[in-house]
Amino acid sequence: MVTTTTAGRASASPASIRKAVTAATVGTVIEWYDYALYGAASGLIINKLFFPNLSPVAGVLAAFATFAVGYFARPVGGIVIAHIGDKFGRKPALILTIALMGLATVGMGLLPTYGQIGALAPVLLVLMRLIQGFGAGAELAGAIVLVAEYAPPNRRAFYTGLPNAATLVGIMLATLSFLFISYLPEETLLGWAWRVPFLLSGVLFLVALYIRKHLDETPEYVEAVARAEERKHEQQVPIGQLFRESPKEVLFGFLSVTGHNANAYILSTFSLSYMTNTVGMARSDGLIAVTIGSLFGIIGVPFLGTLADRIGSAKVYMGGALFVLLLAYPLFLMLDTGSLFWSAVGISLGYGIGFGAMAGAQGAFLANLFPTRYRFSGLAMSRELNGVLVAGPTPFIAATLVAAADGKPIYVAAYLMACCALTIIAVLTIQHRSVHE
Repeated sequence: MVTTTTAGRASASPASIRKAVTAATVGTVIEWYDYALYGAASGLIINKLFFPNLSPVAGVLAAFATFAVGYFARPVGGIVIAHIGDKFGRKPALILTIALMGLATVGMGLLPTYGQIGALAPVLLVLMRLIQGFGAGAELAGAIVLVAEYAPPNRRAFYTGLPNAATLVGIMLATLSFLFISYLPEETLLGWAWRVPFLLSGVLFLVALYIRKHLDETPEYVEAVARAEERKHEQQVPIGQLFRESPKEVLFGFLSVTGHNANAYILSTFSLSYMTNTVGMARSDGLIAVTIGSLFGIIGVPFLGTLADRIGSAKVYMGGALFVLLLAYPLFLMLDTGSLFWSAVGISLGYGIGFGAMAGAQGAFLANLFPTRYRFSGLAMSRELNGVLVAGPTPFIAATLVAAADGKPIYVAAYLMACCALTIIAVLTIQHRSVHE
């Protein structure tokens, strides 16, 4: 069993902790702004811009398929960039992630459409998604590691919950950006206005790059490097150590993220398509419902992260998964009303309590599974391998299940319930190996 101790580590000053949290959260905002932006575009306009010759249903499926493509690059990026983070430092790894994501998202905003260059347009779109996915493969894992290694052990869940809360800030900003342009005439929206939210990512990218360039290495990482220098015989390939010494932690860490990812991507990506294309809600109403829900999630994550510090991250993690499991079918009943009020209530519950609990507890739970010398690789593998199988494909799977049920949500609700059940089982199985549990 691998255990991690924080005893005797160098303590960080409050100013250093604030600086690390800022660097982590700004980068995470960009990652999820970029991904939620493309997710929203997938459900609303990508099919019309890049797959205009397909039927409406096939076009949406093709758009969600390109959304999923980015996740196939994420584990590769996670392995490469996490290795850099464990071998050469958290700072260069986090600078690389933000550079790749920012450049790819701005590149999407500059792409010609199918009407301009034909079949080459979706090819270039997939290429940008692959670059974006490669960079994002280690972004949130790196942000969590950075904060975890600065935070006091008894506040680790609260502080590592902040980057997870920042994911919802990114989602909200992306949703708002599409909400503003959704009021434009469709000809204007599909002509040039859709590019604006993607190009605005460049501003966030420059801010995050500046902050991260002025970041110091984490105290835990500096100590780990010093200890490794004293033990020259120690394995120098972090990913090799990870799979040799902590295979069970990787497996159950990977499984534990399943319910969180399914819930997050149904709420942030698939719900927009479902509300507008299946239920028939106005595009602006769907965007408003997701925005309201995101606000509740931003509030819920740090609150439930604090609870995780007090009663244990495993308990809060499982509680969040259980809540979403019970909410799954009622959520779609509320979306099916076509009412902005009830849709906002359903999404707010999913975000505020379900996402809030799992995101608030997940960072500390996963960080405590792995020792410092390969913690970055451990988190990246746990999260990103799950991303390939669950997070990326979830909107596509959900759309397919709804189509198979003739527009009814019964199958997609069952899918969400199964994912949450898997999270509960995984956390129960591995919780004794997570430090402080």
